Amino acid sequence: MTKKRALRRTICFAALLILTAVFFILELVSGTTALSVSEVFSALSGSSDTAAHTIVANIRLPRAIAAALLGGALSVSGFLLQSFFSNPIAGPYVLGISSGAKLTVALAMMFSLQNGIMLNSAAMVGAAFVGSMLSMGAILLLSGKVRNMAQLIVAGVMIGYICSAVTELAVTFADDANIVNLHNWSMGSFSGISMDNVKVIAVIVFAAAAASFMLSKPMSAYQLGESYAQNMGVDLRLFKLALILLSSILSACVTAFAGPVSFVGIAVPHLVKTAFGTAKPIIIIPASFIGGAVFCLMCDLIARMLFAPVELSISTITAVFGAPIVIAAMLSRRGQKRGVS
Repeated sequence: MTKKRALRRTICFAALLILTAVFFILELVSGTTALSVSEVFSALSGSSDTAAHTIVANIRLPRAIAAALLGGALSVSGFLLQSFFSNPIAGPYVLGISSGAKLTVALAMMFSLQNGIMLNSAAMVGAAFVGSMLSMGAILLLSGKVRNMAQLIVAGVMIGYICSAVTELAVTFADDANIVNLHNWSMGSFSGISMDNVKVIAVIVFAAAAASFMLSKPMSAYQLGESYAQNMGVDLRLFKLALILLSSILSACVTAFAGPVSFVGIAVPHLVKTAFGTAKPIIIIPASFIGGAVFCLMCDLIARMLFAPVELSISTITAVFGAPIVIAAMLSRRGQKRGVS
């Protein structure tokens, strides 16, 4: 059985890596101006014409890298929240954390535009982090008063709606045309991300993902119950604080650069756990990261190409594929409860 499990996980990891490479290449060659693989490599090496180099190096490559990194960040963030709340339906979008980040980023961008100030990447991530922490704080306060996890999920959805409503209200009554265009960002998109943005994204995401991976051992103990984790020497207060901070940083980074992206944080960890046949963090965290990259690269490709040259919001596509997976997770959880009872 051990050899079969190891083989299964090896095959799954290999499949994810292959899919990542395939969708990444498709992101580079597909678009209004179709390019071959050889043309893409020539553009990246600088040996092709200026137009192809500009398209690949300045537009498609940063977008593809950002989609992969931010997709992985969302997936890991979702897995951390699911471990924290011991619920497979918990995620940054469903709990309203992404909406809280969207609100603070939108307000910060509106304030800066009205005053002629250009926000840098650090300011946007900081604003998103503040919004994420405010929403997370509200969820934690409610979790102390609400015993039923289903009610907590509903409360998170309501918090998300409130934050989204305030964001839409602020954008609607803004005077500046540039501020009104924030509506497109608020729908979620990987377009417009530069290579400088990618560098900031890479530093934040890789640091937070590595820190999350370092928590694999205490997380495995925590999955068996708080009492067991305490007996294993886990400082629950510090451990929970670390989960909250890391999940908020990851989701804030996504919202700051791409807007709110729905269902990735719930759907991908569920698919990965099902495919790998385990919930061990030491396996699921890297698998979720790669799976999130595959999922968002695929969805971004569809968003770009389905009705080209018209581009759909990324959340529209992730919702189409992610929502049925969330429903399946809810039904399977209910079936497990019935089986236990």
